[in-house]
Amino acid sequence: MALLYGLIWRLLLILVHINRALVSWVRVRLRSWKGRLWERAIAALLLPLALAGFPDHQKKLNHNPDANAVTGNRAASRRSRWLSDGRSLEKLPVHVGLLVAEEEPSYTDIANLVVWCMAVGISYVSVYDNHGIFRKNNSRMLEEVVRQQQDLLGVDGSKYNVEVLSNSCDKHQHYVVSCRPTVKVLSPEDGKQSIVQAAQQLCRAVENKERSSKDISVSMLDVLLRESKNFPDPELVVKFGPVDSTLGFLPWHIRLTEFISIPSHRNVSYEDLLNALQQYGSCQQRLGQ
Repeated sequence: MALLYGLIWRLLLILVHINRALVSWVRVRLRSWKGRLWERAIAALLLPLALAGFPDHQKKLNHNPDANAVTGNRAASRRSRWLSDGRSLEKLPVHVGLLVAEEEPSYTDIANLVVWCMAVGISYVSVYDNHGIFRKNNSRMLEEVVRQQQDLLGVDGSKYNVEVLSNSCDKHQHYVVSCRPTVKVLSPEDGKQSIVQAAQQLCRAVENKERSSKDISVSMLDVLLRESKNFPDPELVVKFGPVDSTLGFLPWHIRLTEFISIPSHRNVSYEDLLNALQQYGSCQQRLGQ
C-alpha cells in the first residue's frame, strides 16, 4: 500500500512540473504575440503618414530650383575641369581605343570612360573586346553612354548629335552624346577579317581584269583598308586586364599606336584615364628613326 501511495505521489509531482512548463511556454508565446501585434499596429499607423509625405518630398526635389541649380553647377564644374585637363596635356590623341581583355565587361564603367574621353576633347573613341560582346550588345552599351553622359556632364542631350559606326559595314546611327565625337564598337571581325576581305577584293579585281597583278601592293591594300574603315588610326589604346596581348585589335592600324595598360576597367576612375593620357602625352615616338 505504501508503494502505491509513493507512485501516486511521484505521478502528481510530474503532472505539476508539466503544468508549470506549459504555463511558462504559454506566457512567453503571449508576450511575443502581443509584442508583434503592437509592432504591427504601430507600423499600420505610421505607414500612411510616411506614404503621404513621400510624394511631397519628391515634388520638392523635382521642383526645387536651388537643388537643380546645384546639380547644374556641379556638372558645369566637372565639364570645365575635364576640358582644362585635356588642354593642359602636351599632346591629345585624336583617336583612343578602349581594349577590354577581361571577362564579363561592365557597360557602365566603359560608358564612363567614353564620356570622359569626350569631355577632355577626344574626337574618336573605339571600344573593343575579343569576344565581340560589345558588338552583340551594341545598343545597350551606347544607351549606357547616353545615360552616363547626362549623369556626368548634365548636358541637354538634344543639343548634341554623334555619328556612331556600329559594325564592319560602317552603318550610321545617331545617338545623343557630348562633344560630337564618333564612337565605334569593334570586334575581331574588324581586324584580320577585314584584311582578308580587302585581299579578296583585290583578287576579284584582278580576276575581272579591273586591275593588273602588278597593281597589288602593300600601299594598295592599305588604301582599301582605310577606305573601308573611314576612321583615323588610334594614337593610343588603353588596355584593361592582365593579358599582355592586343587580342586582334585592328592589326593593320596600330603600327604607330601607343599601348598603356590599366589593371581593370571595373571601378576605373577618371584619374586612371587622365594618368594614361598624361603618359601618352609625355612619350616620344621616334617613328623608326
